[in-house]
Amino acid sequence: MSTAVPDRNDTALEPTEAHDAAGISVGGAPAIDAPGPGRYLAYEDSGSTRLVVLEKAVTHVGRGFSVDVRIEDQSVSRRHAVITVRREGTRILDDRSANGTYINGHPVSDAPLHDRDVIRLGRAVLVYLDVPA
Repeated sequence: MSTAVPDRNDTALEPTEAHDAAGISVGGAPAIDAPGPGRYLAYEDSGSTRLVVLEKAVTHVGRGFSVDVRIEDQSVSRRHAVITVRREGTRILDDRSANGTYINGHPVSDAPLHDRDVIRLGRAVLVYLDVPA
């Protein structure tokens, strides 16, 4: 069974704790199997779900060419958000973006990330995955 994320145009996103962990789908993209242990970002890219491993302590997300995770959507700022991975957990920080950073439908400037949280950057929707070892 796959987990569907609300359409990227929805304004109020629901928390994602109740979703099935068997697979993940973002937008209308086909579902992918749950990944192995680690921290990931999943998002739709050209009709398929893309999974990015968060290996670095600091990951920059945005539309610009200098970011680590590039989202090609005009509503996403060139440097939209920063994700930090530390022993205490993973956090997301808005990087002074024009259209804001939202977690499960709530605007944030700095917030912890939990497994299956829905992140909205402008109109782009991503899902944070934290798969324990």
